[in-house]
Amino acid sequence: MPANAPTMRAIIQDGYGAPERVLRLDEIPVPSIGADDVLIRIRATSVNTPDWAVVTGVPYVLRLGFGLRRPRSPIRGSDVAGVVEAVGARVSDLAPGDEVLGSTGARTGTFAQYAVTPAAWVVKKPAGLSFTDAAASVMAGLAALVAMRDVAQVGAGTRVLINGASGGVGTMAVQIAKMLGGEVTGVCGAEHVELVRSLGADHVIDYTKEDFTRGDQRFDVILDNVLNHPPKVTARLLAPDGVLIPNSIGYTGGLLAGLPRTARAVLLGFGSTRVRLVSPTVNRENLDALRKLLESGEVRVVIDRTYPLDQAASAVTQMLHHHASGKIAITA
Repeated sequence: MPANAPTMRAIIQDGYGAPERVLRLDEIPVPSIGADDVLIRIRATSVNTPDWAVVTGVPYVLRLGFGLRRPRSPIRGSDVAGVVEAVGARVSDLAPGDEVLGSTGARTGTFAQYAVTPAAWVVKKPAGLSFTDAAASVMAGLAALVAMRDVAQVGAGTRVLINGASGGVGTMAVQIAKMLGGEVTGVCGAEHVELVRSLGADHVIDYTKEDFTRGDQRFDVILDNVLNHPPKVTARLLAPDGVLIPNSIGYTGGLLAGLPRTARAVLLGFGSTRVRLVSPTVNRENLDALRKLLESGEVRVVIDRTYPLDQAASAVTQMLHHHASGKIAITA
């Protein structure tokens, strides 16, 4: 590294295992940008399921794609909110100083002070939205938006059940489903019942008191962010031609159980039940739709706790405990 090359603080992953053991703060070069990219001075990011899955390296099959002994890309995180520092030669709709939100995808991680991402993967941040809320909205918001608007096509009177309604994707999905006209039932723990109700849920089931899979009500759509029941059991609650969405992006129960259950649901299907997965494509169209929802106030971001960058390992550990209400954010 040249003596005068700009550097940044970043959280580096050296191997797989407990976050406190494999994540460390280091000083590394600021990434360079291409002609279609923007360099963002990160103000906030957030923790998502893929982050803790890659940190722990479980299930082991993930290591075939990310690296056998350590991940080839050493920085976790994809959600980003911050200020544009520099733009590539072909970028004309963004300029240094613009406040933006978006994603880096698999390009570069965001547990750092700077990140590079294609200009098409960010939009200008609403002025009244904090950087922390903006960053925490991205993956969870896009997953919820695509699930409710595109996959389930929720409309007036659609009966929607959201298992894991108090998590990052769940809190967003409750609000978006209500905004689209759905009748929403949320499933969560006792400590989160009032939160889910405050987000607009018409009915709330406390899973510590009631097993929702034993109920008599039928639903047109089930978004399952928890996968704590076999999909065949959950699918029994669906009306004819209902849609089951096993969502591993918002999954909070450990991927060892979640991935096989998702695979079984997709491969086997259940009679007239349609099983669909969520693929929250990062593009300007989806980001603009999310931005408008946030700007209008129709959807708000729920944040459980915010950590400084040097405590990113603790942030990942908290998500591993699976009891956060809403999102876990990191400020840089």
